[in-house]
Amino acid sequence: MSQFTGNHILSVNQFDRDAIEKVFAVAHSMEPYARRQKRTTVLDGAILGNLFFEPSTRTRVSFGTAFNLLGGEVRETTGMSNSALAKGESLYDTARVLSGYSDIIAMRHPQAGSVAEFAEGSRVPVINGGDGANEHPTQALLDLFTIKRELEYNGKGIDGLHIAMIGDLRYGRTVHSLSKLLCLFDNIHFTLIAPAELAMPDYIIDAIENAGHKLTITDHIDGRVEADICYQTRIQEERFPSQEEANKYRGRFRLNQTIYTKHFQSKTVIMHPLPRDSRMEANELDNDLNSNPNLAIFRQTDNGVLVRMALFALTLGVEDLVAKYERDVVWYTNKSQ
Repeated sequence: MSQFTGNHILSVNQFDRDAIEKVFAVAHSMEPYARRQKRTTVLDGAILGNLFFEPSTRTRVSFGTAFNLLGGEVRETTGMSNSALAKGESLYDTARVLSGYSDIIAMRHPQAGSVAEFAEGSRVPVINGGDGANEHPTQALLDLFTIKRELEYNGKGIDGLHIAMIGDLRYGRTVHSLSKLLCLFDNIHFTLIAPAELAMPDYIIDAIENAGHKLTITDHIDGRVEADICYQTRIQEERFPSQEEANKYRGRFRLNQTIYTKHFQSKTVIMHPLPRDSRMEANELDNDLNSNPNLAIFRQTDNGVLVRMALFALTLGVEDLVAKYERDVVWYTNKSQ
């Protein structure tokens, strides 16, 4: 992806390493605005159509926050039943109408391929906020940005990374997209830990193997896992044919401080795309990990705002104008970590 301005962002397949580095450089430059140390009005007068036809908290609010921090305004539609899609309107027609009200659109939809279908009818750029079990490109980018920052803190880079992905790897679109991005780097060791029924899809396995990376596949955590990153996922119950089927796997891959100490390195970074299922029968990441300095899940969410700000700036072609429209904040809070 050599050109961002005016283009849709629908899949991680659009990105090469140069494009990723460009996004990350712009994301880094957004930090003073995200921390409210400075403000910019570079997108003053611009409107984001935030269309979320599937439940979301972090992604929806993160997109809206990112756009607001660049000076733009946000208009939202949430839930299928609250839209004309419930009346039988096509994605094409919805796109033709709503793109007339917006300068850019962020969209989530429960059906795979739906955002790309919507984009065909849109008159403005569309960013994929998740389409069913298919992809979640902005989550993958913020995850990779987080991995880069966490590894740099430990004096490492992404090349040579060992990542353990645990849980629902079949329906977890975040690990699909992240794996594709990691395939662009060198000498990655993937350890995939999931029951056979929730194993990583074959096309992702093929991509990892074709890129020449090391691959370990198992259905349980056994002995020491010398991973730099432990990426835990939620059981995607909404993608299962029934609640009963989903319940078979709930709580199979719990991680608490005792398990972490037994199986992982003292510097292994713990990640999760959130929400983490904190119900007793699941408890994917125990609350006793909250005080572990290697728990990066909330640093991930902070990084999500930076990455989405960068994508908006790049897609609307204002990445070099952000500082020009910078001003002091009237209301100030210290957002330092």
